[in-house]
Amino acid sequence: MSLTFIRRPAGLQFGGVDVRQLADRAGRTPFFAYERAAIDTRIRELRSLLPPGVHLHYSIKANPMPAVVHYLAARVDGFDVASAQEMAVALNAGAAPADIGFAGPGKSYDDLRRAISSGVNVHVESETQLRLVTALGWELGVQPGVAIRINPDFEVGRSGMRMGGGAAPFGVDVDQVPALLRELQARQVALAGFHIFWGSQCLDAATVIQAQRQSADLVARLARGLSEPPRFVNLGGGFGIPYFPGETPLNVQAVCEAMHDWLPRLCERVSGMTPILELGRYLVGEAGIYVCRVIDRKVSRGRTFVITDGGLHHHLAASGNFGQVLRRNFPVVIGNRPDGVPQQRCHVVGCLCTPLDRLADDIELPEAHIGDLVVVRQSGAYARSASPLHFLSHPEPVEMLV
Repeated sequence: MSLTFIRRPAGLQFGGVDVRQLADRAGRTPFFAYERAAIDTRIRELRSLLPPGVHLHYSIKANPMPAVVHYLAARVDGFDVASAQEMAVALNAGAAPADIGFAGPGKSYDDLRRAISSGVNVHVESETQLRLVTALGWELGVQPGVAIRINPDFEVGRSGMRMGGGAAPFGVDVDQVPALLRELQARQVALAGFHIFWGSQCLDAATVIQAQRQSADLVARLARGLSEPPRFVNLGGGFGIPYFPGETPLNVQAVCEAMHDWLPRLCERVSGMTPILELGRYLVGEAGIYVCRVIDRKVSRGRTFVITDGGLHHHLAASGNFGQVLRRNFPVVIGNRPDGVPQQRCHVVGCLCTPLDRLADDIELPEAHIGDLVVVRQSGAYARSASPLHFLSHPEPVEMLV
């Protein structure tokens, strides 16, 4: 008697592993998985294009999973953090304190004390912060590393989120910077650097190039007349990734070619200064997936709803509730049947008692069955950590680095 084996169709491959095997590793759904090889490829390509001497920093807020930060510690030149906990993750990953920048408009007394005692550079964003930092330096008997985050006097037109220009809680207005520089000098505290962050999630190369050129001119102008040049300038990042249909990836080669033109002139005008490019989403965003399982399927008044064990409590950005003006779908596939032919229009929803809990609206997918794995791509940044994990008290998702 012969046996006939039915071959299962191949599932989505991620990190060289079938997504169904990843689900077995996780032990349950939902889960996030982040791919080492994709992160390596992105960093390697970027370094091959950047001018020599540019330091690459990872912005931990994009994805603070300790395993991801530890992995990046050997591949980037430093970290930018926005809380004392992120600072602890960076230090635990082995980063040198001098290679960590602590930014954010609402640093507490305890946050600043921990940063100064650890030797981390504090990017002050107000006169109050500057005075507190310098006072803590005297109290602790150390010379604090102080950089000034600048709210630039220009705005970018095609950035997904503007972080400077106009009235803003971020940074110090350009016209107030000279007074802060004088106060630093009076308090006998050396300036470590400048930090300019003009925006994020920009896919237009011309916009990035213009913002970088304007940032360089601004730094040169502010550094003119200083007795000692700043050790570094953090030029921000702003590099975006495509999420939605019709979006074109950022032409990073064009951005880097322009840097080869304007950066040498900046370094001539401000000698001895290390330029820093701060990136988060661009390094890890496309290296992550979110996987949940179909637990029900129903038709209501002619519309098909695919109900999963995931939702906005794990992935607020995919639901459209993390800043989208018009809700659009992240890339979604049925992970155990990625080559299936789309046969139905449906709404992929989560398990929460709110109509906002939608992972994909009116999307064409292969017919989904109970037990299928729904995979949301572009989930490596601002996903789990930017979501209301405790809403309705469902279990938190697993995270894996593969």
